[in-house]
Amino acid sequence: MIQNPILKGFNPDPSIIRVGEDYYIATSTFEWFPGVQIHHSRDLKNWKVIAQPLNRLSQLDMKGNPDSCGVWAPCLSYDNGTFYLVYSNVRSFDGVWKDTPNYLVTSDDITGEWSEPIYLSSRGFDGSMFHDSDGKKYFLNMLVDHRKGKFFGGIELQEYDVDRKQLVGEVHYLHSGTSLGCTEGPHIFKRDDYYYLLLAEGGTEYGHAESIARSKSLLGPYELHPDTSIISCSDAPSHGLQKSGHGDFVETSDGQWYFVFLVGRPLTERGRCILGRETAIEEIEWKANGWPYLKSGSKLPRLEVPGLDVEDFTFKKPDERNDFDAEALSLDFQSLRIPKEESWISLKERKGFLRLKGKESLSSTHKQALVARRVQHFKVEASTSIEFDPKDILEMAGLVFYYNTGHYHYLHVTSNYKGTTKLLRIISSDYFEMSEQVQEVDITGQDSIVLKGILDQNILQFYYSVDRGDKFYTIGEMLDASILSDDYVRDRDERYRPAFTGMFVGMCCQDLAYNRKHADFDWFEYKEID
Repeated sequence: MIQNPILKGFNPDPSIIRVGEDYYIATSTFEWFPGVQIHHSRDLKNWKVIAQPLNRLSQLDMKGNPDSCGVWAPCLSYDNGTFYLVYSNVRSFDGVWKDTPNYLVTSDDITGEWSEPIYLSSRGFDGSMFHDSDGKKYFLNMLVDHRKGKFFGGIELQEYDVDRKQLVGEVHYLHSGTSLGCTEGPHIFKRDDYYYLLLAEGGTEYGHAESIARSKSLLGPYELHPDTSIISCSDAPSHGLQKSGHGDFVETSDGQWYFVFLVGRPLTERGRCILGRETAIEEIEWKANGWPYLKSGSKLPRLEVPGLDVEDFTFKKPDERNDFDAEALSLDFQSLRIPKEESWISLKERKGFLRLKGKESLSSTHKQALVARRVQHFKVEASTSIEFDPKDILEMAGLVFYYNTGHYHYLHVTSNYKGTTKLLRIISSDYFEMSEQVQEVDITGQDSIVLKGILDQNILQFYYSVDRGDKFYTIGEMLDASILSDDYVRDRDERYRPAFTGMFVGMCCQDLAYNRKHADFDWFEYKEID
């Protein structure tokens, strides 16, 4: 049996393909760099991140992008030996105007180097590539319509010319969506005589759904599924998996069909999903009327789904502790908006340590010295050993549980104004309202400090150790970890603004005075607590 979700933690908007016996899923990364996570499996049950293809500034420049902008809803496809990856780099979101350039990169090796980007258009986002049986290729997107606050303007299609490396010909308006509204995330696939158009609808929250339409002509008109949507939890608030929608179909080598889609797992009924939007899977059956349905006979995603009759896809699980002895960081770690460059992050300058050179504040959308990994479990212990010698109140480094520039909990090493006293402090940010806990710990004379955070669903407690982790002491009060969630951020802001990511935990360093003071991290550990 396959346990849902198959991709835990912030991994939304799945796009799936099969090449031979190998399955690949691409998921959104938003402001986290490198862009796009590509996951690999052979059994649809066990998945491993094998590539983050947008790893050069020439492919993905996100400096200054607002929170939850950047890479939205990539589409991974394959045709005649070439992998195609379409992605949006959303540059602005507030107000009626949305800047949503879409690009295409290609590669003949999914784990190799991907091409320089080909600009497609900026008419909308959630771009998708369809390879027709006659050899022609087409680009789909959701249209951003600014008129009268409409925003979701329907689905468009335009031909892509491989030789000229650009879109050509007329833009065709395919579908306006259904009464569910918020129509986005289009994918087209062909089966027998029909073109099937998948649509993410209802918004990516608790009303989310996946609708489907079909036509015998690529350009339509498209008729809607008898049930409109094939999956939705909108009428089942107590169901264990929520927010189901925005997905993609895949056919196995023996003719079975599966559907991958995003879900959320709230802490309480329709409450906060601290792990962000995740990816789940369901079986599809095709009925005599030529329409797909969930094989379970319901619109609700199951926690367990029958898998393939194949050998388990096995691979070495990452160690809980990373000692920073390798030449490159694990793919688990991502940076914010900017590439991991030697100018601010190094595994070479001090062997066996990760060195971070302090840059801008945790509120910056430009250049932060921060590396973090997804929180993928509801109960987690994360810790790191740090050596840092601050001489200014503007020099800080430590362990951070992070959602975005306005929401985080930060246990850090800093100093007093004169630089004579080394201190441990906690800063929390709740929609940019900063709070500093009263308790400060004097750690003057201590070279190495172990910082730890224990997450238990909505509660986060920080700890520290001055004897390399033999004995830990509590620091500060218990913190509300649920503010590090899409749901809280949306509810907190009276305006609509994007909040689409998930909780990360990692290491960071700030030198707000000169952008040069460094901190050395000996190791980082992440482990699930039973």
